[in-house]
Amino acid sequence: MAAYNPSVTPRDLAYAAPAKAKRHPGLLSRILAAMQAARMRQAEREIARYLASTGDKFTDESEREIERRFLSNPR
Repeated sequence: MAAYNPSVTPRDLAYAAPAKAKRHPGLLSRILAAMQAARMRQAEREIARYLASTGDKFTDESEREIERRFLSNPR
């Protein structure tokens, strides 16, 4: 049997809190992020195609047309 040592009390013992697990995005979040990234790449390709058809010049008029095509809500 171990002898009682009054110099070591339970509050003197180190307590390590359990490490928290890293939270990874769920399946739905990953699917939505992939869909959003694909849509962004598609929009960038269409904008590049439009600029190529207008002589690769980014003018005020081309900026307005891009905003009209991609930022307005279809009705």
